[in-house]
Amino acid sequence: MTGTNQILGGGGFHHVALRVVDFDTSITFYQKLGFVPVRNWGETPKRAAMLDGGDGTVIEIFEGGSPDVPSEGRIIHFALRAKSCDAAHALALQSGAVETMAPKDVDIPTKPVPYPVRISLVKYPSGELIELFQER
Repeated sequence: MTGTNQILGGGGFHHVALRVVDFDTSITFYQKLGFVPVRNWGETPKRAAMLDGGDGTVIEIFEGGSPDVPSEGRIIHFALRAKSCDAAHALALQSGAVETMAPKDVDIPTKPVPYPVRISLVKYPSGELIELFQER
């Protein structure tokens, strides 16, 4: 079997795409979390933008989401790497997110040894569930 890295040229996660109910508010929210707009296209009501988290991880925002569409489906959540889960959590709440799980230490029961992390969950008003993820 050919290695994925050979096919993808290094591979890794590039972006997650979200169709949001309020485009401008969503852009502002992710900017407050440190994401920087790097590309945008389209005109209202079909605008789109890519915001970079500083390490090449991108959130792609599309306008035109319906408040009637369930925000949780096959994608359970997406996780943002944080230097401090607690600080990122507080910033997300200050920026309009709603807490669904306060920061806590978790030992993910991986084999052969557990994976110690500190995580929290917030829900943004468009409904996306965001895990703030800090390795311990």
